[in-house]
Amino acid sequence: MSLSKTDVEKIAHLARIALSAEDIPRYAENLSNILDLAEQMKQIDTAHITPMAHPLEAVARLREDVVTAPDQRAAFQAIAPQVEAGLYLVPKVIE
Repeated sequence: MSLSKTDVEKIAHLARIALSAEDIPRYAENLSNILDLAEQMKQIDTAHITPMAHPLEAVARLREDVVTAPDQRAAFQAIAPQVEAGLYLVPKVIE
């Protein structure tokens, strides 16, 4: 598929890209090559290809869910300015 000068100018306008007049032929050629590649890829028969979630047959290594830090809730609430029923009290910020 070959893109014309006006096609490239329209694409550049939609993408909000400023192109100089001497750059337009190069962009037209590059974009045309990309569209040709996409057209070639559409021709490939993928009916018998199984979709993949990941290209590698890797399994996620999960670690055991174990508590490693000691419970310091009482120590933190002891130094808090205001605590009630195990909750931190803060000033109201929404009127």
